[in-house]
Amino acid sequence: MRMLAYFLYLAVFRHTPEDYRPYALFFPWIRNRLVGVFADACGRQVRVKSNAEVSPHIRIGDRSELGTRCVIQSGVVIGDDVIMGPDVKIFSRNHRFEDTGTPVRDQGKRQDTVTIGNDVWIGANVVILPGVTIGDHAIVAAGAIVTRSVGEWTVVGGNPARRIRDRRESDHPPPDTRL
Repeated sequence: MRMLAYFLYLAVFRHTPEDYRPYALFFPWIRNRLVGVFADACGRQVRVKSNAEVSPHIRIGDRSELGTRCVIQSGVVIGDDVIMGPDVKIFSRNHRFEDTGTPVRDQGKRQDTVTIGNDVWIGANVVILPGVTIGDHAIVAAGAIVTRSVGEWTVVGGNPARRIRDRRESDHPPPDTRL
């Protein structure tokens, strides 16, 4: 049943329109249900946007949203209330390259779990590399390349992603009084 759901998702329903389109009909509902069937674990009220490339070996928490055209490889754990913008890439596999006497293509691959905490916002075009953990309540700014783990409540951005601030700090800095 899982493989049939995965096949139907890849072959047909992955490419169906978003729910805000007037012609979307029931397609988003089917897309969400199919991912719920083939994923290792899938919480309640998960939204899967159009053209999301999702591995069957992932875990998704309640009320999380997988962005339009995202790529999520196997071995990814996504917490509750996670939202992601379009074109997010979460990689859990990488090529081995330690043996300089062997071509990289012949050295195989290694897999490292990626864990996304609860209440995390991942902006558009973010790339998250294997082995990274993103803590609860973190924000990853659009376009960031996340190469190292991100702590709870931390806002990161850039390439490579660096700490911008703690979310618990004031959202409204004092006004600039210079003219």
